[in-house]
Amino acid sequence: MPHDVSKPSLWSTVRRIGALAAPYFNSDQKWRARGLLLAIVLLNLGAVYMLVQINEWYRVFYDALQEKNQPVFWQQIVRFCWLALIYIVIAVYKFYLTQILQLRWRVWMTDHYLSRWLAHKAFYRMELARFTDASEGVADNPDQRIQEDLNLFTSYSVTLSMGLLNAVVTLLSFVGILWTLSGSLPVPLPQALGGGTLNIVGYMVWAAVLYCAVGSAIAHWIGKPQVQLNFQQQMLEANFRHHMIRVREYTEAIALDGGERVERRQLDLRFADVMSNYLKLIRNQKQLTWFSSFFGQAAIIFPLIVAAPRFFSGAIQLGQLMQINSAFGRVQESLSWLVDNYMTLAVWKATTDRLTGFEQAVVAHSRPNPALVRAPADNAIAAQALHIGLPDGRTLIDDTALRVAPGDTVLVHGPSGSGKSSLLRTLAGIWPHARGQVQMPPQTMFIPQRPYFPDGRLRDALAYPDSAANYDDAQLRQALEDALLPQLADQLDREDAWGHKLSGGEQQRLSIARVLLKKPAWVLADEATSALDEDAEATLYDRLVAQVKQARGAIVSIAHRSTLLAHHRRRWTLQPTGAAEDAENAGAARFRIVQRDVNPQAPA
Repeated sequence: MPHDVSKPSLWSTVRRIGALAAPYFNSDQKWRARGLLLAIVLLNLGAVYMLVQINEWYRVFYDALQEKNQPVFWQQIVRFCWLALIYIVIAVYKFYLTQILQLRWRVWMTDHYLSRWLAHKAFYRMELARFTDASEGVADNPDQRIQEDLNLFTSYSVTLSMGLLNAVVTLLSFVGILWTLSGSLPVPLPQALGGGTLNIVGYMVWAAVLYCAVGSAIAHWIGKPQVQLNFQQQMLEANFRHHMIRVREYTEAIALDGGERVERRQLDLRFADVMSNYLKLIRNQKQLTWFSSFFGQAAIIFPLIVAAPRFFSGAIQLGQLMQINSAFGRVQESLSWLVDNYMTLAVWKATTDRLTGFEQAVVAHSRPNPALVRAPADNAIAAQALHIGLPDGRTLIDDTALRVAPGDTVLVHGPSGSGKSSLLRTLAGIWPHARGQVQMPPQTMFIPQRPYFPDGRLRDALAYPDSAANYDDAQLRQALEDALLPQLADQLDREDAWGHKLSGGEQQRLSIARVLLKKPAWVLADEATSALDEDAEATLYDRLVAQVKQARGAIVSIAHRSTLLAHHRRRWTLQPTGAAEDAENAGAARFRIVQRDVNPQAPA
């Protein structure tokens, strides 16, 4: 998905970060979160205070060395031990509480986004829009957003914000010290400027500001491409991983088709994209590392060079020179925070942009379709003024009324691509490209074309999405036997990947076993027996029809096989309307539903 992450302004980025961070600190855990944050801030302030004390220690200690004052020397050694011990304690607890805050924040955000992603069918609509409507800008790879990006965001948000706070407080604490110690530097003016001498007060501070301003500007110029490269890297890595997961999911089909070479070629292409972008990233990081390493090493001797004239003139002693060097280092580190953290900031911004896109996608696809009104109905499945469209705006079915009464058995028939599955999705309320009114009774179950079975115990796969504890072993075994799976009746506690372990026909029978277990009154089946032989299909449909009749409900089936006509009394046929594919008829319905009774001899 193309995405330019370099366009948003700094203020826009700050607002994005605030929008992502605010929910946690305003949640039901806000007092614990705010308390931890306050403790970390206080520990950062305490750490800076200890650095100020150590800076003062430099002056006294090195003056004692210069004057060969042994009692003061040993006194300052003891003082340093205490200062260092207190600083270590503060540093340890600052690290520990920072990690705890990151952990709790990540737990909360993961729970928050998992709940929203899985609520209101958002996960389905997002995946559907990803492949059907590129204009939606749907965030790719939600698994990566929740698993990896949330971890990076919470980690970098805490460490970088506390690092910035530490840099600001350190700057404010040491700039006054450096200003006082700097004194003034007399600079002779050339005759062209009138001659004389210009005294630069606090010249060490101005030297630090100039040094860091130039360094930050160069670092930003060198490292700016990293934001886009990091964003792209995460997307390409996720695409590579996603394709490997698809190979794992479709192992049998790929093996039967002999598609190993094609899949290897596709994986090689995706991995080549990963490596190509990564090479660009490390080349840029190499350039930034060249500069930042030079910048950091030069900062060691730069203050000594600048302060040396005053030391050699006798204006300051060795202790003051070392104190100036220490204070300059703290000021320079504070002002160089951008240079030192540019790579991390680039990753953080790219992560923020990805999460912002994911947040927008979740919000956009969490809203129910306002054009499709769903209402409960006790005794019928019904639809009025039903319009079913395609993602590209074309109309499949328009202005249709449908009704399924208790005792009905309806077969939906039509050519491929006519909208049969879309009709069932619309009745289920999950198809976003539909409008009208749908009434759906309670105790309804859908049997999809591709049933899902969670890995784990067979009893859990059979009862899904209910808890297996709701059914005793006798009920579970009976459902398996009724679905022609007696060989699985004694394997209820066996753990396996049932979606891969079972054949296509066995998976369809297990899906029907769920219906026979839960005994709903209304069943809507989409090609539920396409992988079964005719005898098995007839047996299972006899049982499904008998069940819904007993429960005073009905069954609606989608199928291409004519053999299912024997089990259905009514037929909905999707017939082409013959509308021309031109500008005038671009919005015309492509199919209409013809309803008629076809088999009076079907079970009633």
